[in-house]
This record gives sequence, structure tokens and C-alpha cells, in this order.
Amino acid sequence: MVVKKKLSILLVVALFITILGGCSKSGSKALKDKKVLNIGIMQIVEHPALDLARKGFVETLAKNGFKDGEKIKLDVQNAQGDMATIQTIAKNFTSHKKDMIFAIATPSAQAAYNSTKKTPIAITAVTDPKEAKLVKSLEKSGTNVFGTSDKISVDENFDLIKKILPGKKKIGILYNTSEKNSEIQVKDAEKAAEKFGFEIVKQGITNVNDIHQSLASILGKVDVMFIPTDNTVASAMPFISNECNKKKIAIIGSEEAHVKAGALATSGIDYYKLGAKTAEMAIDVINGKDPKETKIEFMKETELVINEKAVEKLGIKIPKDLENKAKKVK
Repeated sequence: MVVKKKLSILLVVALFITILGGCSKSGSKALKDKKVLNIGIMQIVEHPALDLARKGFVETLAKNGFKDGEKIKLDVQNAQGDMATIQTIAKNFTSHKKDMIFAIATPSAQAAYNSTKKTPIAITAVTDPKEAKLVKSLEKSGTNVFGTSDKISVDENFDLIKKILPGKKKIGILYNTSEKNSEIQVKDAEKAAEKFGFEIVKQGITNVNDIHQSLASILGKVDVMFIPTDNTVASAMPFISNECNKKKIAIIGSEEAHVKAGALATSGIDYYKLGAKTAEMAIDVINGKDPKETKIEFMKETELVINEKAVEKLGIKIPKDLENKAKKVK
């Protein structure tokens, strides 16, 4: 009799575990069954690259039947560069039980992940999600986070310096020390500098108010400025470009928005396509794919962009082979 009771208890426990397992596997499938999905979009700061990523995400969702106001309801929040605000946005999204969060840039993604380990978090414009402790592996997330990285090839941009600005050796980098993505890029630049025979002169800032003084300090020590995909620095690019032009110091950027804001050139990625790719991954998750099983996607295709006004102001001659294949902006 005791044996039978024990067997019955074990069967009940086994059945309970099976039911729980079934629920956990079908959790993401439940998103597809909802009449309206509530998606919170959080962005650390407003600047062209991140705006493009958001646009690519929203428009790709719409093209695939998930139009705002119909199958989905979007709640777009911007922290305007304030770290405390981005944390508050993340907590509000979690407390209001958003079905999915779309986090644009590393600080947004970290804030979202700190607030929930259950809600699917789509990310974009995050340089290294593993280093940022958002995923367990780039090949297999292992967490509720999935999406795309905006990691760029420092080598490609340093090669541009060699070709466009021969003889230049001291490369200045202005970056926000509180942005993990920027720290990673500075380390990559220091490694690449050894191969190219460059010397890196770095200048850290903590917020946009530091840029004026920090830029004035670094410009007297460098031949060229290299701007990483740093959100704080990107928001001040028109000012940085103007100050660099006064001293005839060229800027090599990391994305097209830098060049449109006055940098000389970049070999960068398309942020619209980056956001669009994240949207495609989000649709897969809505349709039942487990975020834990996804891999972080990287944009392999880059584009050479050159600012014609900067070329003229700096009096630089662009090699013909580069000029012929470059996208030109003014």
C-alpha cells in the first residue's frame, strides 16, 4: 500500500513537471495568439544612427503584418542620454508587463535585462552582448535577450587612415567611460594600432558636458580623430566636427551618421538594416522561437562613405579607387 502511494505521488510529480515544461516551451508561442502585442521601445539617446535602427525595426514589423495600432501597440521612450532615466523606463516596461522590449544601444539593453529575465528583449546597436553580460554566448543566447550587434571593423577604418591620410600616426579617441560598448571599441583600437603602427591617444568623458573641455585637451596631441559608436559622443558630432575642422584635423567615423555630421569618412554599417534584422528575429520569437536558442547577428556588409565638404575644408585628395566606390554626402 505504501509502495502504491509512493508510486502515485511520483506519477503526480512527473505529470506536474511535464505540464510545467510544456508551459515554459509554449510561453513564446502565446505571443502569437494575443490579439494585440504590447512592445516597449527604449532608446538611450536621440541621434541619427539609433533613430535609423528604430525606424528599421518599426517599418520591418509593419511590412510583415505587425503594424502599430493594429496587431501591436508600441510605446516609444527616449532617455535623452540620462542613465537613471533609462533604468526607470526599463522598470516601467516590466511593471506594465510589456510582451516584448526593444532596447536600442548597450545602456538600454543592460537596463532592460536588469529589470527582467523573463520578457523577451530584442536588442540592436550593442557592440558586444556577451561582454555586456546580456547573453551567455554569441552563438546561443541562453537568456531572454536576442538581436543584433553593431560591432564595426576597426581595421577597415584604420586602413582608411593609411590610404587617405598617409603619414598620420597619433589617433585620438574621445569616448564615454561609462558605456561598455565604447570601452570594448577602445580596446579593439589599441590592438589594431599595433598592427598599423599607430599611437592611440584616448580621452574619457562621463557625459556630454565634458566634451568641450576634453576635446580641447586632446586636439593638441593628435593627427587624426577616430570616433567609435559611442552614443554620448555621437550626439555632439556637429560640435566635434566644427572644432576639428578649425584645427585641420580629420575625423574617421564608425558609421554614416558621423560622416553626415562632418566626419571625413567611414567604412561603416547600415543602422536601418541592423534594426530591420532585429525585427525579423523578433517576428521569429513572436511565432514561437525561444530567445535562448538564438545567436547574435552581426552586419558583415560595410559601406565606404565620404563627406565632400570635409574633403574640401581639409584640402585632402582622396585616392581614385576609394572615390569611385564611395557613397558621397555633404
